[in-house]
Amino acid sequence: MIYLTIVSLIWAFSFGLIGNALAGVDSFLIATIRLGCASLLFIPFLKVDVISVRDRVRLLLYGAVQFGLMYSLYMRAFHYIPSHQVAIFSILTPVYVVLINDIRQSKFSWRYLLVAILSVVGAGVIKAKVVPSGDIWTGFMLMQGAGLAFAFGQVAYREWKHNHHQLNDRNVFSLLTIGGTLCAACFSALFTDRSTLEINSDQWKSILYLGFVASGIGFFLWNKGATQSNPGTLAAFNNAVVPLAVICSLFLFGEIRNIEDGALLKLATGAIFIFGAVMIAQFSSKVKN
Repeated sequence: MIYLTIVSLIWAFSFGLIGNALAGVDSFLIATIRLGCASLLFIPFLKVDVISVRDRVRLLLYGAVQFGLMYSLYMRAFHYIPSHQVAIFSILTPVYVVLINDIRQSKFSWRYLLVAILSVVGAGVIKAKVVPSGDIWTGFMLMQGAGLAFAFGQVAYREWKHNHHQLNDRNVFSLLTIGGTLCAACFSALFTDRSTLEINSDQWKSILYLGFVASGIGFFLWNKGATQSNPGTLAAFNNAVVPLAVICSLFLFGEIRNIEDGALLKLATGAIFIFGAVMIAQFSSKVKN
């Protein structure tokens, strides 16, 4: 649990940093650079000869989904919603962790239908005045895609590592980040407008911090912690960062000045719906276990 706790504290700061210090910088390019930095950090520890070619490909694919696809969707969400809402909309990731774990074990619970309904209601309450805007729902759906990708990668790597418990995580981790880098680079090649790229020195510092610390050290410790936790604990810790991230974004990065009157009440009310959805999923998980 110590690994998951450390990463939660690191990631809480990242939401506001991306939404404010890196505003206007192409999201796909940032994702590619971040994962590239994480790969550089762990390539010196890589030992490809300790696993089969099939497992190498499998880890590359896991990393492409968990890191590459997740980051591409996650970073894009900042173009539609502020960072404190990105944090709020990531709150369903624990549901996906439990759900994917159950599906892989051929289980299903009707409670997840209720979870989905509550999450949509919560999303509407947070931002909607009369009719939800296109931006809020675009950001919401991007974050759900990112959550699903991140959840799948955690569960898949956890299962793989349990079947290869004799291996040290650091000796194979760069395969995950390389897979993520290649995936993000594909999105960047297709969608990045290079004619408008402009990154100042302060933004480069933020990107390098996010790449080596939040992505490199953060993802490594997170996946290592995931292998040492049961699915319920892992799912619960996916939410630990949310209240910390919202507080950082609103107060440390000053987003509190830009929200409308009554928005905090709507934010709190919507968060209650979404937290309620997560609690139902968590309770269901504990009952099954």
